[in-house]
Amino acid sequence: MTLWFVFALMTVAAIFAVLWPLGRKGRAQDQGSEVAVYKDQLAEIERDLAAGMIPAPDAEAARVEISRRLLAAAASEPATAPTSNVTWRRVAAVLALAGLPLVALGVYMPLGSPKLQDFPLAQRERVPGRAQSLENLVAQVQQHLEKNPTDGRGWNVLAPVLQRLGRFDDAVRAYRNSLTYNGESAERRADLGEALSAAAGGVVTAEAKTEFERAQALDADDPKANYFLGLAAEQDGRKDDAATIWRALLAKAPADAPWRALVQTSLARVGGGGTMPALSDEAIAASKDMAEGDRNAMVRGMVERLATRLKQNGDDVESWLRLVRAYLVMGERDKAMGASADARQAVASDGERLRQLNEGLRTLGLGG
Repeated sequence: MTLWFVFALMTVAAIFAVLWPLGRKGRAQDQGSEVAVYKDQLAEIERDLAAGMIPAPDAEAARVEISRRLLAAAASEPATAPTSNVTWRRVAAVLALAGLPLVALGVYMPLGSPKLQDFPLAQRERVPGRAQSLENLVAQVQQHLEKNPTDGRGWNVLAPVLQRLGRFDDAVRAYRNSLTYNGESAERRADLGEALSAAAGGVVTAEAKTEFERAQALDADDPKANYFLGLAAEQDGRKDDAATIWRALLAKAPADAPWRALVQTSLARVGGGGTMPALSDEAIAASKDMAEGDRNAMVRGMVERLATRLKQNGDDVESWLRLVRAYLVMGERDKAMGASADARQAVASDGERLRQLNEGLRTLGLGG
């Protein structure tokens, strides 16, 4: 009953809003629809000019012509609208007040479904509203690009959205068009290579690798191109080459680079940051034939001995870096941070060693 009462109030409010003007005397009106049309045309010209869709001389000429028409329309329209008979307006108001609900009920009964139960809340929450809205927006952009295929900015916007939606083949086509109509850039080449790899299920195909190499030729430090070239090397079985590429990438990376963790994980996967800390070649060779538990115990023992030795003599920068890296590989980041602080304190009096230490820590993702 509460719901129907609310509907009744809404109906009365709507009728009142319609009938209120009918009970008042005529008064001066705003300028008519023709003036509004010209004002909208002026606003549209400004939008097109800002978007670069029309040249400035054409925009100025159109602006002058529409302004002339606007002035003429404003001068020719009457200041007030003709008044109508108040009695007839009030009669119409009464008829509308009584007739509108009856008409609405008469229309709803044969066409509506008054006995239909409410749609369950759980089903309503499962409706993919946002995804559907995004798909609708994508469809609108695609319709625009079908009519304006040379709109490079449109392809540039559409391509990453298609890739996030998992429509990789469409994303590849969009990136190609973006390159065609926007020109060469390392970022666009790398994006195309990533889309090609995604379309191939994560495999860096020969075609994708070519795009990454083109991106690297345009910008040797492009992070996406270098990461995927390292991934291509790993997939080809060249893990040492992959590690070399990723180490170089980390060495040049800003401390707050969002992709740093991904590169570090990949480096560990190929042995450049591996499952065992890089202590000594002899120790690693001796541990290869051990059981996993024995190997881990041996590695942890070596790490502890290395930490003890560095507390007694902390001049060896390379040993400090091996210790920090070992803690990171074992997932003990707090200890890695503590070792970094101890290392800086140990070599603080030697400017060259401190510089080497900070460079190595940046490579490990612990800042300078």
